[in-house]
Amino acid sequence: MTRQSKFLETLSGDVQAIPPIWFMRQAGRYLPEYREVRAKAGSFLDLCFNPELASEVTLQPIRRFDLDAAILFADILLIPHAMGQKLWFEEGEGPRLAPVISPQNIDQFRSQDVLEKLAPVFETMKMTRAELSDDKALIGFAGAPWTVATYMLAGGSMRDPAALREWYYREPAFITDLIELLSDITIEYLNAQIEAGADAVQLFDTWAGGLPWPVLDAVSVRPLDKIARGVKKAHPEIPVILFPKSVGEKAGEYATLAACDGLSIDYGMDPSWARAHLSGHTVVQGGLDPLVVIEGGERMEQAAETLLKLFHDVPYVFNLGHGFTPATPPEHVATLVKYIRKERK
Repeated sequence: MTRQSKFLETLSGDVQAIPPIWFMRQAGRYLPEYREVRAKAGSFLDLCFNPELASEVTLQPIRRFDLDAAILFADILLIPHAMGQKLWFEEGEGPRLAPVISPQNIDQFRSQDVLEKLAPVFETMKMTRAELSDDKALIGFAGAPWTVATYMLAGGSMRDPAALREWYYREPAFITDLIELLSDITIEYLNAQIEAGADAVQLFDTWAGGLPWPVLDAVSVRPLDKIARGVKKAHPEIPVILFPKSVGEKAGEYATLAACDGLSIDYGMDPSWARAHLSGHTVVQGGLDPLVVIEGGERMEQAAETLLKLFHDVPYVFNLGHGFTPATPPEHVATLVKYIRKERK
């Protein structure tokens, strides 16, 4: 790799005086330019599968804020959609999937050519990488198997996805098969993203929180370990970042995985604990509450300063503890980036 990227250098272990910056959901509804493209695309899925428009959306926050990394514009539920489960998005309510899956669906899913159906995503990656300068990294991503499985099992969003662990107790063979299948497909999906131009990949386990340890280990920790190792086997130079949200001190189980180059921490985690217990094993990323960016001003700057001081002497990537919300003022994001990059004595 010839690219001179602060983001990639940090993930390889370098300490930066000013940490690299990117934000989860940095492309999205809080940006007026995104809303214009979204209206032109038609449906959300049409946008995801239109390489020209999806690439444009991916690049918008880089142009506006000069961030250090872009992240592919796509959705974690494109994999079940490509596996044969119908996917659509209800305005104001989120994703819907049908039919709700059962053990009988596993063989049907195995017969699908998922990568062929996701070819537009890889084209988006190629187009975006061609537009980015060498100092900007491009991040690919996928949903973790457990998080994707919760939507597949519920037919959409749930108030308490952890309650689906009942499936694990009632139908352990089915859940094991589903997690294994999703893990295998995710390895192929991420490797294809890398071959199309991704410089790093991130796995989002948004619904890992609330699971007791034996279940968390079976459906989250071990599958993410398998996927990360699968990526590293094909592309040993590519950093892998894990984001197991709301797992508390169990984050240490992920940080110590051999193939984990970076670990995103959520806004509910004590960053002092993360500095003390995670930074010795992996590169910590994130931690800022996205809602404080809506507030802006001194409170936002103080929250950012806390993270900058805590992680000043170790490799660290500045990011949020989850994604921006639609109510985020873009001017507050610009102020935050300027604040992070200001010279400090």
